[in-house]
Amino acid sequence: MTAVITSTTRSARRRRAAGRNPWRRPWFLGGLTWLYVLWSLVPIALAVLFSFNNGRSQSVWQGFSMRWYTGDPENSVLHDPALHAAIAQTLRLSIYTTLIAVPLGVAFAIGIDRWRGRPAGVANFVMVFSFVIPELIFGVALFFVFNTLFTSVHLGTLAETLGLVTWNLSWPAIIVRARLISIGPQYEEAAADLGASRLEAIRRVLVPMLAPAIFASAVLVFSGVVDDFVLVNLLSSTSNTEPMSVLIYANTHGGNGGPALNALATLMLLFSFVVAIIGYIGYRLMTRGERARHEESLATFAGI
Repeated sequence: MTAVITSTTRSARRRRAAGRNPWRRPWFLGGLTWLYVLWSLVPIALAVLFSFNNGRSQSVWQGFSMRWYTGDPENSVLHDPALHAAIAQTLRLSIYTTLIAVPLGVAFAIGIDRWRGRPAGVANFVMVFSFVIPELIFGVALFFVFNTLFTSVHLGTLAETLGLVTWNLSWPAIIVRARLISIGPQYEEAAADLGASRLEAIRRVLVPMLAPAIFASAVLVFSGVVDDFVLVNLLSSTSNTEPMSVLIYANTHGGNGGPALNALATLMLLFSFVVAIIGYIGYRLMTRGERARHEESLATFAGI
């Protein structure tokens, strides 16, 4: 009897000690995290599942089929001209914005890093422009600007591109600026001591060192434009300039949604995942053996 009581007392002590142990496994936080993951992924999984539904219902499963991707001769993603136009417009805006915003953001980051004085603080604040102003307010402001002030810029692809470039300029500027701060000025100074001009040091030393940050910012800008809705919705003109996000929202909100839109959304989701994976693999490959490449670039100036 005494042994049983002693064992029970020891077990109670262990439980109390575990409750006071700050390094114990956080069961509550882990469970809360999994609940959040399930709450976020279940609706997406259902939308993806019903994109393979054989019928038009979005609530009753009628069998597995690729009808809404390739099978239906009129309403599938492969055959519907409206879906083709939305995909083409999304890719067009993503490519245009990336090609314009990334070089401008890199130049902006290098300029601020070299700039000294009080105005540099104001310019540094502009870098976080898109993180401070709500996107809806920014989109409405651009809508009025293009309709009242710069009337030569008509709503459509041009207005969407200008708005997306302005909105996404902060990403490459911040990422490249952080990279500049981390590497410091010593490599450029070493290249200058070895006889390189300022432009040569930037082109042959600084830009290769910034390549991983430039690539990462390009991936973020590209994927961000694919998922953007607010700006392109306000600045689009006709159905021909509506990207995938606007087309999906307009038809679903108007009660015309169907499995074909689920298929389009699934392709949009898959495309975003592919871009993210490519960005991750590319960044890892570009940062491998980075120090050796930098030393080789400096050695070229010394004639070694």
